[in-house]
Amino acid sequence: MLKIREIKLGINDDLKEKIIKILNIKETDLKSFKITKKSIDARRKDNIHFVYEVVINVLNENKYINNKNIIKWKEEKYEFNITGNKNLMSKPVIVGSGPAGLFCAYLLAENGYNPLIIERGEPIENRVKTVETFWKTGKLKENSNVQFGEGGAGTFSDGKLNTLVKNKEHRMNKVFETFVACGAPDEILYLNNPHIGTDLLRNVIINMRKKIINMGGEFRYNTTLTDLIIKNNKIEGIIVNEKETIPCDALVLAIGHSARDTFKMLTNYLEIQSKPFAIGIRISHKQETINQNQYGTNALGPASYKLTYNTNNRGVYSFCMCPGGFVVNASSEKEKLAINGMSNHNRDEENANSAIIVTVNQNDFGNNPLDGINFQREIEKKAFKITNGKIPIQLFKDFKDKKISQNLGSIKPVFKGDYTFADINQILPDYICDSLIEGIDYFGTKIKGFNAKDAIIAAPETRTSSPIRITRDENYLSNVKGIYPCGEGAGYAGGITSAAMDGLKIAEAISKEYKPF
Repeated sequence: MLKIREIKLGINDDLKEKIIKILNIKETDLKSFKITKKSIDARRKDNIHFVYEVVINVLNENKYINNKNIIKWKEEKYEFNITGNKNLMSKPVIVGSGPAGLFCAYLLAENGYNPLIIERGEPIENRVKTVETFWKTGKLKENSNVQFGEGGAGTFSDGKLNTLVKNKEHRMNKVFETFVACGAPDEILYLNNPHIGTDLLRNVIINMRKKIINMGGEFRYNTTLTDLIIKNNKIEGIIVNEKETIPCDALVLAIGHSARDTFKMLTNYLEIQSKPFAIGIRISHKQETINQNQYGTNALGPASYKLTYNTNNRGVYSFCMCPGGFVVNASSEKEKLAINGMSNHNRDEENANSAIIVTVNQNDFGNNPLDGINFQREIEKKAFKITNGKIPIQLFKDFKDKKISQNLGSIKPVFKGDYTFADINQILPDYICDSLIEGIDYFGTKIKGFNAKDAIIAAPETRTSSPIRITRDENYLSNVKGIYPCGEGAGYAGGITSAAMDGLKIAEAISKEYKPF
């Protein structure tokens, strides 16, 4: 097999014909080809083209290795090696069924460890109905919402799969291949910025659950971790729903970044540190505006962007950009309000939206483990109080002028959940607002219209990443033996793919210590 790199293809050109032309062969000589990478090069609007990387099966392949872009190819596979020799006295327990918990469970189940997954929220079928009811009525279920429930917070998002985590052990391959095996589109295996979309991701999660159960795993929903049983600095069991004891000698804490009550309980036992994160707003523009700026056309589908800026020793940057998507009410605590962005697979709503966030650290909120959480809560409490639970919105010009907007401009809200005009300067600290204004005006020099007067600002975006980190050693263990902090909530990931990969790491760590059942 050969790999051909850097295949530049016009928008209307045929890939197979291009491969045949590059190799100067007959069509019958090309037995098969598979795309391994695809991206858009839009640096020059007069020469926009696709860039492909393909693997081919061709007759007499050695004669074609004549330049740096045609090389021998060997498929790289993820390997899971079981070397542990200890017996597990009970099933490994995984707390949380977000991407970290699900992928840890999937790998353990696949290799005979029969994991038990406990989830404070509902299964995805019921959770979707609960969230839709919340968006329509404002009636919040604190244990099952946009943050909590099967699939984790990423279920109600764009389903982006890009990550900066290195892939030396090919864990990313395992994650993506598992997603595809459970119903995700094949294109995620090769697109430069792959995503699944909230609509498709829900079915993928259901299929993952079914496979885990068929391989020996077990799920328990509406089951909240409320305490630990520790003897001689080793986990022996957990208490759920404040009354039931479950024996456990291997506990995976894949609890997500919003499990604030669980974090508080864990401070009684584990070494936990506060860490920097970021807060800010969501900004909405017409998707057509972004398309024209990025591609100069609407013919290539919904465009995305990634923007960064530095001011006063703070980073200002776009985060979780959702082309053709919704701004959603993502609250998880009563009388507190937080927002997020969400897109379906086709990204075909009228607006693009993205978080624009500003870094904060211990100098802003304190050094105690839960100080960052308290900082988030104060902002969310202000937001809820000012609007009585509706999403506060403001035109960018009025945000700069510190006055409540009276009318919308050319951009109309595409939201899930009620919204109302408010002054967001009353919700976020002054240094955040000042940094946002400076950053957004700068971004207007990169994307024409980004700082338009009628761009819609919504707030607050507070759940960008976990405000804590549970310390773990080189074996992925906490200071208490048998407890494995995992994923975004524990402070070791930032997004669906990196959280899933961390789940694989924890499954590997368990396999180095214990034998399967």
